[in-house]
Amino acid sequence: MPRSNRPRRRGSPSRSTAQGAPDKIAGDQLRLGIPQREAAPDGVWAVRTITAANAQKTYTCPGCHRSVAPGVAHLVVWQEDALFGAEAGLRDRRHWHTNCWRGRSYRYR
Repeated sequence: MPRSNRPRRRGSPSRSTAQGAPDKIAGDQLRLGIPQREAAPDGVWAVRTITAANAQKTYTCPGCHRSVAPGVAHLVVWQEDALFGAEAGLRDRRHWHTNCWRGRSYRYR
């Protein structure tokens, strides 16, 4: 059957809702994805990948203390089991170079 170029009627359901997809997805989750959980000796961390297209600001990497320039893919990391709760951990999130995060040491100062 050939496809029609006519627009859909206003009252008809869209294809995604007809197949059972959720009606609304949070904007950040749709744009940035769901963070991965990593367990390490220093706690449980949420790690979200930021693509080069979404990196638009300059940040300082806590691993090497150099800047993460706009247009460079990197990671946003926060501690899920923070001392003052999950919201405090989210407020204290940091932007890391991918290699700095993978090569970090667990030494406490």
